[in-house]
Amino acid sequence: MSRPIIEEFLTNLYRVEIPLPQNPLKATNSYMIKAGQKNLIIDTGMNRKECMEAMSAALQELGVDLRHTDFFITHLHADHSGLVSELAAPSARVYFNKPDAAVLEQKNYWQELYLTALKYGFSESDLQNAIEKHPGNKYSPSRVVDLTLVQEGDTITIGGYNLQCVETPGHTRGHTCLYEPDRKLLISGDHILGDITPNISSWDDSGDPLREYYRSLGKIYDMEVDLVLPGHRSIVTDCRRRIMELKEHHEKRLVEVRRILADNGPSSAVQVASRMTWDIIAAGWDEFPLMQKWFATGEAIAHLRYLETEAKVQREFVDETIIFMPV
Repeated sequence: MSRPIIEEFLTNLYRVEIPLPQNPLKATNSYMIKAGQKNLIIDTGMNRKECMEAMSAALQELGVDLRHTDFFITHLHADHSGLVSELAAPSARVYFNKPDAAVLEQKNYWQELYLTALKYGFSESDLQNAIEKHPGNKYSPSRVVDLTLVQEGDTITIGGYNLQCVETPGHTRGHTCLYEPDRKLLISGDHILGDITPNISSWDDSGDPLREYYRSLGKIYDMEVDLVLPGHRSIVTDCRRRIMELKEHHEKRLVEVRRILADNGPSSAVQVASRMTWDIIAAGWDEFPLMQKWFATGEAIAHLRYLETEAKVQREFVDETIIFMPV
């Protein structure tokens, strides 16, 4: 096993790259604060062998004792939460947000997701394979972990860092960042990424995740942030510029979705996703990896949902499939 990539950004604040094999994200950035009698690990990587090996090597190299370590998980996705069940000692606090905790408590979550995706145009065979291969199904925590629920304004003080919880729904309902005002530092999870755009997906009709994401970006825009430590890839040193770029990306997406419906007529979410522009090397939609079809369709639904609440798109059921069309 190769030595994990470890980088110290500020005093006793380290980034550790936890590899995600065969995943376009490549790695999860796990952040560690060493603080003598108590340490803090922010996000963990997936619950899989390669992630655990990298994490164990980093803990050994940095001298982090898990018996004296708490955890903060920015959101429920397995690439951020998966290893916490293997790492957290019985005495550890695992800080987590309430909306995502409610999702984890749903006993029939995957069945409900299956039925919903079926309505949006997935075939039964593709859906069965997608659910089986979904990283949230394969690499999530292996056991229920006692959670310390946090909300907007709560502060975690450790090693001279006063980390304020900032609720930033959009990527997930409860996604929460950490802000250190004295250092103007934001640990952003998947809310703000530098090299790629966060996936904003919707698989139900109870919310409007893209609208929530816009609001969350606006909240961070109004804060004084000099350095963003994201959940994947490289750091961000111009937070407001990156926020404007992310907003522009989704504005272009909304225009593209409206054009697709205007040009092709009533379409399912899968059909809309198949005609959108994606940064994936493939001859066409049929050649897309199945999980990328899943994430692309979820993003298409989020944009369709936003347009629906703007009264620019409407839906109807046709043969038990949701079909979208311009208003």
